[in-house]
Amino acid sequence: MDYLFKVLLSGYHEILEYLSAHVLTCLVPAFFIAGGIAVVVSTGAVLKYFGPTTKKYISYGVASVSGTVLAVCSCTVLPLFAGIYRKGAGLGPAVTFLFAGPAINLLAIVLTARKLGFDLGAGRAIGAVLFSIIIGLIMAAVFRKEEQAKAQAAESASGFAAGIDDEGKPAGQLLAFFGIQVAILVIGTAQVTLVTKLGVIVALLVALGVVLVKWFSKEEVKDWLIETFKLVKLIFPILLVGVFVAGALKVIIPEQWIAASVGGNGILANLIASVVGALMYFSTLTEVPIVKMLVDLGMGRGPALALLLAGPALSLPNMLVVRNVIGTKKTLVYVGTVVLTATVVGYLFGWLVG
Repeated sequence: MDYLFKVLLSGYHEILEYLSAHVLTCLVPAFFIAGGIAVVVSTGAVLKYFGPTTKKYISYGVASVSGTVLAVCSCTVLPLFAGIYRKGAGLGPAVTFLFAGPAINLLAIVLTARKLGFDLGAGRAIGAVLFSIIIGLIMAAVFRKEEQAKAQAAESASGFAAGIDDEGKPAGQLLAFFGIQVAILVIGTAQVTLVTKLGVIVALLVALGVVLVKWFSKEEVKDWLIETFKLVKLIFPILLVGVFVAGALKVIIPEQWIAASVGGNGILANLIASVVGALMYFSTLTEVPIVKMLVDLGMGRGPALALLLAGPALSLPNMLVVRNVIGTKKTLVYVGTVVLTATVVGYLFGWLVG
């Protein structure tokens, strides 16, 4: 009974920590950005960069470097992913964005190099970019029939849109609208003093208010808020369930057992690291000190990279929400691809540096 209480208490504490540390600074801006994508960005604009008919070097290239700008975790990226996917983005580029958003965090990569060594920092940076593109291409290939049907629909829609002026708002207005919101998201996750953070965010909110008054109608603002609320209802409840379960797993799967299971560089050690990373929730940057602790306890460098690749981009809350957006079958293929690819990359890395 005491053990069950400890498990439930761990899940409860995980929810409290998540609500206090991430909702205001990460999720709220992400939801508003996603709502804005759904309302003020034209379908043509999304299809231009992420659509199933867009040249691969453009769509996958843009999606794969997104994380260098967005310092988001595996949960914060979800509203943004849902926004572009529902707007018509191809499955491959959307999944590349889903993985790359949290995986290619510039600050996290620098911190990895400083705390865990240049080899792991470089391995994480190079691996995450290539990783995201490979996973996206695999998803597009596995579900190519659906992608082909989506591409045909996109071509029809773009042809129809050409006759009804689907240009959307001018680029400058969109840049100001989304740029301010991205700045709020970045500042909210930045390691600065609370006073500085609040001051900058207030200034940005005032600037956003000016943009809305000057360039947006009341109806557009209303639609933006409605769409944002729809995304909150779609994602947030499932997210909380996943966070609770991830917190409970911290008690069920003790860190000492993990460290003992991922020593060396065997395939099994890399697979365990990938699976554990995929299940556990890591908020932005917290994966680095956790992996540092495990390395100090004997974790191999290959499994360490496997966990650094799978962990930030996946989590149980992330999986539950992704399933709501793209369905069970696609989610299973996505998770399986991430785990297996992280295992192989970790093994090869451990072999090279070992």
